[in-house]
Amino acid sequence: MSDIQATPGKITVVALVENKPGVLNRVASLFRRRAFNVDSLTVGRTHRPYVSRMTIVVDSERADAHKIAANLSKLINVIDVQILTDTPHVSRDLALIKVRSDDAESRNELTEICERHPARIIDIGPEVAIVEMVGTEQAVAEFIEQVRPIGIVEMIRTGVVAMGRGTRIHDTEYEPVFKKNGVAEHMNVL
Repeated sequence: MSDIQATPGKITVVALVENKPGVLNRVASLFRRRAFNVDSLTVGRTHRPYVSRMTIVVDSERADAHKIAANLSKLINVIDVQILTDTPHVSRDLALIKVRSDDAESRNELTEICERHPARIIDIGPEVAIVEMVGTEQAVAEFIEQVRPIGIVEMIRTGVVAMGRGTRIHDTEYEPVFKKNGVAEHMNVL
């Protein structure tokens, strides 16, 4: 279940940023001002307490990867930026899909579809079932299209997270420098 191919028509950019309030707003404002069309944006903590990681997927027809990286790198809270599109990497998307399952036929069909994909039923009741699907963005999209005829009642996708394969490590030794008044000062250390 690994992928080294980028999703066609998409640019995947990963940014290490300071884990502090306002950073997401600065990045979102940059994308709004530059009219970059964001397909997905995920933010999560890393193994370092002061660093978060953003995975941003953008439509490649309307944006240039190097221009996005250059603009992100200029933001004060951004520590480092990498473009993963042409680099071997692993990417995953997670979807929770609530599907109608009010009869034996729909339950059987849903079970058969889940067995063909890396998906599992995580909750089931008399009317609906919740399915968890994890895979590449394209695999999740294909699964959703197969489940759609049964009857999707509700759905949420997390957006793509991505990481370079092998020794392509995107990390930092960043730690904020605190002044005497306790205010953190930005400092890039790669």
